[in-house]
Amino acid sequence: MIRRPLIAFPLVYLGWAYLFWVPVLLSESSVWAFPNLIWFLLGGASPIVAGLGLAAVAGGKDQLRDLWQRLTDWRRIPGRWWLVLLFFWLVFDLAMAGVARLLGIAGEPLNTNWLLFVDPGPLLFLFVLSFVFPAVEEVGLRGFYLEALLQRYSPIVAGLVNGAVWAIWHAPFVWFPGYYANTTFNPELYWWMPMIICHTLLIVYVYNCTQRSILAVLIFHAMMNFTGEWLRISPAMYPFMLTGNLALAMLLVMFWKTGRQSSRNTC
Repeated sequence: MIRRPLIAFPLVYLGWAYLFWVPVLLSESSVWAFPNLIWFLLGGASPIVAGLGLAAVAGGKDQLRDLWQRLTDWRRIPGRWWLVLLFFWLVFDLAMAGVARLLGIAGEPLNTNWLLFVDPGPLLFLFVLSFVFPAVEEVGLRGFYLEALLQRYSPIVAGLVNGAVWAIWHAPFVWFPGYYANTTFNPELYWWMPMIICHTLLIVYVYNCTQRSILAVLIFHAMMNFTGEWLRISPAMYPFMLTGNLALAMLLVMFWKTGRQSSRNTC
C-alpha cells in the first residue's frame, strides 16, 4: 500500500472517516453535541491522518517538509492569482444570482447577511467552517493525493478521481443530525456530489497555476464556503448553481484538451 499511494490514500482517508462517523450517523443527537462532536472531529481528521501519515512513511522528512513549504509559502502564488482566490466565488455567485433572477428561477436568489461582520459568534463559527476545516482537508487531499495523481495522470483524470473520492467523503454530511442547522446550506446528493467534482477540476487548475501551492487551494476552497454563506444563497438556487459549475468545468476540460496547458505552470 505504501508503494501505491493512489490506492492507499482513499482507503485510509475514507476508512478512518467512516469508522468514527458511523456512531454519529446512528445517533439522533446533534453532531455538535457530546460525544458526537468528538466522533465527528476524529473522523474529520482523516485527510491529515492519510496525507501526513502516508507522506511520512513514503517520503520521510523531505516529503513532510515539502508539504509544509507548499502550505506556508505565499510567494508561490503570483500576484494576479490572489485576486482570483479572493474574489472568484463572489463574482461567480453574483453572476449566477443575476442570471437566475432574469430567468425567473429564483425571485430572491440572495439574502446577504451584512450583520455577520458585527456579530462575533456566528462570524467565528463561519470562519471555522470556511477556513479551518478546509485547511485540514487540503493538506492531505490535494497536497498529497492530488500531487500523486498528477504525477501519473492528466489534470482531467486526476481531477475526476480526486473529486470523486472527495465527494464520497462528504456524502455522510447530508445525514449528520444538525450539521447545517446554523447555515443556509441544505445539500442534496443529486446536485452536491457532481458539484464537488466540478469544484475539484477548478481546484486542479488553481493548484497547477500556483506552483502546487496548498495555501492557494485552501484559500480558494475557504472563500467558496465563506462567500456562499455570507451571501446566503437561496436553497432554490443550488441545483441551478450546478449548471454554472458544469459549464466552467466543461470549459476547463476543453482548455486542457487543446493542449494549451502543456505544463503545470502554463495558465
